[in-house]
Amino acid sequence: MDIQRVVVHDSVGVVVAPHRLVETLSDLSVPVEAGGTDPDLGPTDAVVTFGPHPSFLDAAWVHGIRAGYDEFPVERYAEAGVVLTNSTGIHDTTVGETVLGYMLALARRLHVFRDRQRAREWQREPYDTPFTLDGERVCVVGLGTLGTGVARRAAALGMDVVGVRRSGDDHAHARRVYTPDDLDEAVSGARFVVLAVPLTTATEGLVSASTFAAMPAESYLVNVSRGAVVDEDALVAALDDGTIAGAALDVFVEEPLPEESPLWDHEEVLVTPHSSAATGRYHEDVADLVRENVRRVRAGEDLTNRVV
Repeated sequence: MDIQRVVVHDSVGVVVAPHRLVETLSDLSVPVEAGGTDPDLGPTDAVVTFGPHPSFLDAAWVHGIRAGYDEFPVERYAEAGVVLTNSTGIHDTTVGETVLGYMLALARRLHVFRDRQRAREWQREPYDTPFTLDGERVCVVGLGTLGTGVARRAAALGMDVVGVRRSGDDHAHARRVYTPDDLDEAVSGARFVVLAVPLTTATEGLVSASTFAAMPAESYLVNVSRGAVVDEDALVAALDDGTIAGAALDVFVEEPLPEESPLWDHEEVLVTPHSSAATGRYHEDVADLVRENVRRVRAGEDLTNRVV
């Protein structure tokens, strides 16, 4: 593969202004330019993007600025000989801290107090409602970059961490690791269930009514993976009937979350706009990955984070 130009697609604007990424990559040994919404690409071009576009099939290499790549036509890229890389590996701190924020807010009732602040209400929570994270069990489903970032931080706060991963192999920050076949057992004693898996055919609809039934009534679901990993109707039902206590949700089946969604109205649900990985230096983290892979292309080495 020969790369003579790097094009930054306008879609990265969902996360960061394209010109900031262009400027950060200006030290590359090849030209870097903004490509607009419909770039003219050729076999020596690389493109940095948030989402897919038909023109990318004419490029040599596509780099997605997200960890997830379920929206990209992977098979068509493979057939066309287009390399696809993603940005996995840079979200452990941001997502890990966001998840801790969710859990702390729910445990210490900060979301409730914020709502009351707006209403100028001076009211404490019932005596038995607040709790501490120390000693509480968290089940982290998916122990890759995201899950490891969560597990490490949860363990540091004294939480009892268990995990779920396909291999069932031990993990440095989890007391016990289950396989997906034992998901219901894994979540059965957890105060928090954190979803950190990619969206695949195996994980779509992974969390269903049976999962919620296995969770304790005082438990919370935290989803920082993809909305379709959860049966959203089953989640709403579990919240409505008190099967689980609440949820913190950064991802949804439909985004933006429709105004008519009942998830907006649950006091014990935190809704964030797919922003758990947000940071003011995200473009620098992405640029580091692109820069390293340009070096690898020039050296004839395998690309890091290669999907296809």
